Amino acid sequence: MHDHDHEKNSRADYHGTHRARAVAEAERLLAERERLGGRWLGWVAGELYALSPPQYASMVRRELQRLQEGG
Repeated sequence: MHDHDHEKNSRADYHGTHRARAVAEAERLLAERERLGGRWLGWVAGELYALSPPQYASMVRRELQRLQEGG
């Protein structure tokens, strides 16, 4: 097995392992929208910024967009 194949697989594994958690996090963020109103966008940006690693934060951001679009 070549190294670049392994890298691709571990990325897919990472995504698979953490997707449920990313979805739950996105749902939690979205649930605060009504409570926070106009402050929500700034708050969400701060929450996303605080998440790590960055690839997890970007997964949460994608899930959040998907939920907002009703996908």
